[in-house]
Amino acid sequence: MVDQMLDLVPEELGSGPGFVDKTFLEPAAGDGNFLLAILHRKLSAIEEQYPAGQWIRESLFALASIYGIELLEDNHQIAKEKMLAEFLQFHRRHGVRCYHRTHVYRAAAFLIDTNIVRGDTLTGLDPSGAPIQFSWWTRVEGDVSLVQRDLFTFNSLRGGAFDFTEYERYSPCRIEHVHREGKARG
Repeated sequence: MVDQMLDLVPEELGSGPGFVDKTFLEPAAGDGNFLLAILHRKLSAIEEQYPAGQWIRESLFALASIYGIELLEDNHQIAKEKMLAEFLQFHRRHGVRCYHRTHVYRAAAFLIDTNIVRGDTLTGLDPSGAPIQFSWWTRVEGDVSLVQRDLFTFNSLRGGAFDFTEYERYSPCRIEHVHREGKARG
């Protein structure tokens, strides 16, 4: 069923321009079946359409475009583990060193932890009662390897406009270094 549903949006998952950055949100992520299938399709398309030297960068941007919310703690953890395993398997299959101390591993884990969150979609709150926050990752114009991170709340999506102005901005950085979280000065 997951594949049949994703077959309805082929351009967003690999056949259309800008597919890597097309955003997906699973508001009831469960143990990650949809998230995993989306990532798998994006990685397959990256492998087919990009030179090998760009796979790490583009696969990290693919991770940055996939969001999920899950209420149950065990499902949330499983979903994140599946996403990381899929990402690492793709790169290890191609001879990329991806272990817990590499930037690739740390960046992937950070993106997944940031984008796959635990909370209640109906209320827009996390388990502590705070608003669910996401990071919006955008490529920096003029340098496709840099990313700009801006925070927004899930509930701002319901109003039709992101609430970027309420939060501190982060400094642009290479996508492989997002786990370092450098904040902008001033």
